Amino acid sequence: MDKVIAVVGPTGVGKTSLSILIAKHLDTEIISGDSIQVYKGLDIGSAKVTPEEMDGVKHHLIDIKELTDEYNVMEFQKVSREIMTSLHQEKKIPVIAGGTGLYIKSTLYDYVFKEQEDDTEFMKEHQQYTSEQLYAMLKELDPKSCETIHMNNRKRVLRALFMAKSGNVKSEIIDAQQHKPIYDAFIIGCTMDRTKLYERINLRVELMMNQGLFEEIQTLSKVEGIWNMQGMQGIGYREWQQYFLGNQTKEEVIENIQKHSRQFAKRQYTWFNNQMNVHWYDMSLPNISEQILKDIDTWRNVSCGMNE
Repeated sequence: MDKVIAVVGPTGVGKTSLSILIAKHLDTEIISGDSIQVYKGLDIGSAKVTPEEMDGVKHHLIDIKELTDEYNVMEFQKVSREIMTSLHQEKKIPVIAGGTGLYIKSTLYDYVFKEQEDDTEFMKEHQQYTSEQLYAMLKELDPKSCETIHMNNRKRVLRALFMAKSGNVKSEIIDAQQHKPIYDAFIIGCTMDRTKLYERINLRVELMMNQGLFEEIQTLSKVEGIWNMQGMQGIGYREWQQYFLGNQTKEEVIENIQKHSRQFAKRQYTWFNNQMNVHWYDMSLPNISEQILKDIDTWRNVSCGMNE
């Protein structure tokens, strides 16, 4: 099987800098496995890698969508596999880096997605319901989907609800598949002591504010219908709606972003541990990057991957 390296882990743990180090070591390119960084204009709140941080390494699937565009795991799977095929033809090992677990797993494993049926009439019939009501309906029919879909993401809630009412429960379709790896993937998990991680997350949000997050949000808030757009459902963005509605102070929003980021990090750990064969590395240890590069060289030079 063709080889692929994936760099995964919770938010704020150091995936970006490690993936760039690996890509430079292997003279290859990086595929972003993030569902928010695909959108233009969502820069600071998504911790989007900057041109300076890229350090000459080519990154794919960043800034490829307008805010009004839809983006989903099926599209990510298709495009990321096309990029990997192209890199393999150049005798390069692709590096996928990001924290959107389902996106990365769908690419590395044999996920098959059903073609989308026409749901126009269903959408019209359900316009009358609030987002809260629709989410409550989905919780009854497909509670597992609610674990990965935010209540404010009305389009995704409606889509999952349509599938469930059509007898095609989204989570059951995914669970019924065998999920066998289709690549020889070395999956690197970035981790550290939970207390240290939470401190880093809190400081990271403060740094975002110093970098101009509030100014970024102010500009975005002027776009009509912005709070219903898919990209704005990410942590660091959706929390600001309550500020602009006059329901929360700036300080309360910042605290919520920090809290939601910590909660998300905890869920990411659980998901990656349960879903993929991850080799975990404590990023707070001295010389850990050198150890990772050494392990990568060992893996790429043997006939079968370390994860088999």
